[in-house]
Amino acid sequence: MNNQYDVIIVGGGPAGLTASIYASRRNLKTLVIAKGLGGQMAMTNEIENYPGLDLISGADLAQKMQKQAEKWETKFDYNEVVAINKVDQGFIVKTNKDDFEARAVILAFGLTPRDLGVPGEEKLKGRGVAYCATCDGPFYKNKIVGVVGGGNAALESAIYLSGIAKKAYLIYFSPKFNAEGYLVAKAKAIKNIEFLCCAQVKEIKGDKKVESVILADIDGQTKSAEIKLDGLFIEIGYQAKTGWLKGFVDLNERGEIMVNRDGETSVPGVFAAGDCADSRYKQIVISAGEGAKTALQAYKYIVATSGGRLLPDWGKSKKIDGNILE
Repeated sequence: MNNQYDVIIVGGGPAGLTASIYASRRNLKTLVIAKGLGGQMAMTNEIENYPGLDLISGADLAQKMQKQAEKWETKFDYNEVVAINKVDQGFIVKTNKDDFEARAVILAFGLTPRDLGVPGEEKLKGRGVAYCATCDGPFYKNKIVGVVGGGNAALESAIYLSGIAKKAYLIYFSPKFNAEGYLVAKAKAIKNIEFLCCAQVKEIKGDKKVESVILADIDGQTKSAEIKLDGLFIEIGYQAKTGWLKGFVDLNERGEIMVNRDGETSVPGVFAAGDCADSRYKQIVISAGEGAKTALQAYKYIVATSGGRLLPDWGKSKKIDGNILE
């Protein structure tokens, strides 16, 4: 097989990109397979808590990580992984276009935006229903938009959209937000953000694009109201879409990939890092650290199964007759 690699990383977010840097620096032939780069990080307009960077956009940080990975000869394939099969010499990673062979696999594909699950949502996806304000916000200049959610992502999206749209409604089912206090205060100080608390979206209406939403009081006692909108941004969290891995690696009740402290899954040679793994905290810096750790563990695994000797973490390996040796 021509498409042979030492390590294949599934996912191009902070965990996957960091893993690719660490794996490539150990002279492992590394491939990142992802439909896009940056993951949720790329959807963040402003990152203020990444160590060493006072303020940077998620897209810019992803680009910097990619360039650093490419410097160490990481390769990229922009397709979707549909299956992973165990074989004698490692794993076959199948995408919607090609098959690749790897001696170790790192799963780092993050989480997927959660749907509202209301009438009209599926029909109008990409036609006014969106899940990334920084990606799609510029299309709504001087228009009216809504944001559904009460966490940090929803507040950040509303704040960002307020600088583009004529008006932004912030729709949440509770009177109290789950976001950090400074974000709530910042949003409340913006005149073109209107808070619609204790409300839930019951239907998204429109023919060829979003035209309005039907809102109801959370207790169902208040008469439904219809609000005219040009776009609706759904920010109600993310879920692990790991159904395709069921039966291959162990998953928890939330569908997250179960790992030990070293990022090892239930299958030797398969590792997981970042938000798709069952880590407690979902933060960019934590995902990056876990990505680095799984790359080092993948290197250790490959060395152990190749008869080579382990190098210190700061070393660089050489390949001799296909084996990774000191």
